[in-house]
This record gives sequence, structure tokens and C-alpha cells, in this order.
Amino acid sequence: MGEPAFDFEGFFDQDYLYFHEQVLSDDRSDADTELIWRLLDLQPGMRVLDLACGHGRIANRLAARGCQVTGLDATPLFLDHARRDAAGRGVTVEYVEGDMRTLPLPWSRRFDRVVSWFTAFGYFDDAANRRVLTEVARALKPGGRVAFDLMNRDRLVREFQPDRVVVERNGDLVVDRSRIDVLTSRVLTERVVLRAGGVRRVPFFTRLFTFTELRDWLLAAGFANVNGYGQDGTAFSLTSTRMIVTAHREAA
Repeated sequence: MGEPAFDFEGFFDQDYLYFHEQVLSDDRSDADTELIWRLLDLQPGMRVLDLACGHGRIANRLAARGCQVTGLDATPLFLDHARRDAAGRGVTVEYVEGDMRTLPLPWSRRFDRVVSWFTAFGYFDDAANRRVLTEVARALKPGGRVAFDLMNRDRLVREFQPDRVVVERNGDLVVDRSRIDVLTSRVLTERVVLRAGGVRRVPFFTRLFTFTELRDWLLAAGFANVNGYGQDGTAFSLTSTRMIVTAHREAA
């Protein structure tokens, strides 16, 4: 059985930015940045890698707080947006086009912290997903920390809706038609984008993790002190809307 389809170019495009602009508002981005700052015990001057940084909403805010930030993403459109936003904020961020499965060799032991936010992890097969964790461990200094913000699998499975309107804006719609593959723990989705009188269909999938599973993957990749939190850094539970996982890179 082959891998399910994932149209990366069709998913991460101008429509993504258009529809998610309302969801990823300034207020939410400010709150996310504050939470990241607290959970990772960030300090000005730290070197931070924003993995799958998208359009820079987190990276640019961390830079404004005094961190030395690098943002990695595979989508040139998003990186262009991030650079314009950084210029508008008067901050400096190193934006790099690249693949999180193979980070640049000079990045070994370069970063104090790594951030992976808004379900930016879990888009590959399991071997590649685990390779991402190994690459993150390599990029962190000994004792460095990482934070992942993901969907809470237990809540999603319990409240799963095969068809749902994700975003509506100015009469345009994004509708996700999904099913859960319990054998691979993935949500397989056909996204239907209805905008400006046109219709596009975009297949993609997202790997779902329990805390225990991701904890074990992180431990195997060389991490320690793995902790889980809910969406606001509160205690993680079955009803949490998000699952935030933090871990320390083992000291040398």
C-alpha cells in the first residue's frame, strides 16, 4: 500500500495565508510567542530555530524580544512574506529555504532552542518524521530545548467530524473532508477551497500522536525530560484542544 498523497505546493500557498490570516491573528501570535517564551525559558541573545516557520509570525516576534532567530521553511512564498514582515518590524531574522528532514550540516549544536508550532510536525512517513527529531537533536546545543505544538489526538478522535468548514472569509470557504486511518494514526484529508468562484481540491495528511508515543520517539532521538501541556501551558488532559510537548537535549 503506497503513501497517501500530500500536495505540499497546493496546501502551503497564497490561499493558506488568505484564509489563516483571521485565525492566526496578531493577538493569537502575541499569545503564542509569550507561551513559547515561558515554556522554553527563553532569554534575549539565545539562538532560536523556528522549524517550519511559515510566514514568520513567531520568528519575528521572538527576534523583537532579542533572540537571534533562524527560520526554516520549504515554501518560498511564506519566506518572502516573513522577510517583508521582519523589515516592517525592524528586526533581523535569518530566513532559510530548506527541508526539516535534512538540516544544514553547519547547524550542528548551533541553537539554544527549537520551536515547532501550529502542527508543523507530522507531514511525512514515520521514518522521516523520526529523522526530523534526530535532526533537531543534532541542531541543539547540549542541554538545549525544543517545543512542539500539535493537535490533541485523544480529543480529536473523540470529537471527529468527517466534514467541516475550517474557515470562511468574505464568502469564500475552506472545507476539509477527512477520515482517520487508525492503522497509521493519520488524518487523511481532501481540502476543498472555494474562492473567487473557483474550486480547488488539495489532498494532505497529518500524523496524530499520543503524548506517550511522541515522548518515546523523543527519548530515542536523544532527548530527556519530556513534558506535556495543554493549549495555554496548563496541565495536559483528554479535553485539551492542543498538545504542547517540550524536551531537553541530553547534555554532552
